[in-house]
Amino acid sequence: MIKSPLDLDAVQAFVQVAELSSFTRAAEAMQTTQSAVSLKLKRLEERLECKLIERTPRYVRLSPQGQTFLEHARELLRVHEKACASFFGDRQRMAIGISDHVAGSELPALIGSLNRRDPNLLVEVRIETTTTLLRRYDRRELDTVIVRMDTGRDDGVVLTDEKFGWYAAHNWQVRSGEPVPLAVMPPPCGVRHIATNLLDETSVPWTEVFVGGGVAAVSAAVMAGLGVAALARRMLPLGVVEVSEKLGLPELPRFPIIVHSRIREERQQQALNALTATFKSALRV
Repeated sequence: MIKSPLDLDAVQAFVQVAELSSFTRAAEAMQTTQSAVSLKLKRLEERLECKLIERTPRYVRLSPQGQTFLEHARELLRVHEKACASFFGDRQRMAIGISDHVAGSELPALIGSLNRRDPNLLVEVRIETTTTLLRRYDRRELDTVIVRMDTGRDDGVVLTDEKFGWYAAHNWQVRSGEPVPLAVMPPPCGVRHIATNLLDETSVPWTEVFVGGGVAAVSAAVMAGLGVAALARRMLPLGVVEVSEKLGLPELPRFPIIVHSRIREERQQQALNALTATFKSALRV
């Protein structure tokens, strides 16, 4: 029997570690240190008299007892947030923009992390091009944007960077002597600009065969066998292959992911911390 109430900060630390599979990311989400998270978890395990997290140098995962406790822990935090929300007055809103070149299959997990962190925070998410999102941000229509590198400004904070490559469908065949057929996004896409400039600098002939209004459209064109695209591997489904060596294409750089934010309110900042930590965990960086 538990002789005293559970420490909610320790419960929050456990949930963060469980969802992010990382003590480091959990510490970032909670704006604390990894050692502090470890100490909170240790005290929670001592209070519950069981091991919740199995941790080795190679992995962090839930123990059987941790799997059982996780949903109870989430429910405890939800009830706590609901109780606190009754004193907050009007429901707060946070408008976030995520670049089409950034939002991949991790998006549901990102949104889920925000809702679990604060169910009473109304989150509006827009998925658009980097250029469009930065314009909306500058017009104060968005509180935060997470975008690819923009060469025209330096006011953001680098969240991480990601390797890009040249990808095509596994059964796509290059035609000897013809320019490399590219599936691209329209200008002023920064990835397009850098990728095509690299081709020009290395004297690789290329031609547009498809222009898509978003990464999903470009990915579909690649899967349909129309040609090659410069994308991050995680943005493409199974069945694609890297063709840089096969076609003699120049190596693409790592493209930074930048966060621009004017958030100062504590609840919103905590939600943003959870969002960025979840994103970095999804990319395993």
